[in-house]
Amino acid sequence: MIRHIVFFSAKDKTDVERIAEKLGKLGEIPHSDFFEIGINTKVDQIGTEVDVIVYGEFRDETALAAYKAHPTYDACTAEVRPLREMRYAADFVSRA
Repeated sequence: MIRHIVFFSAKDKTDVERIAEKLGKLGEIPHSDFFEIGINTKVDQIGTEVDVIVYGEFRDETALAAYKAHPTYDACTAEVRPLREMRYAADFVSRA
């Protein structure tokens, strides 16, 4: 299984909910086994610059590639890019 995690920060903190809502459209893409969007609760004093988290689980690299190739992915990216400051992504193979 591939775990896909993406962290976003908003240019304007009043857009955090809007970013999360727009990223939620990614959950409509059929290639993930599990998908969710979260807003950082910022209870940790270090690293509070992250505002929104995308978390997805994919059967394999082929499923993740199909997710990223889906037209909804491109449309969502185009809507969110102007609102975000930072984006960090990580994909890793999970044995769990």
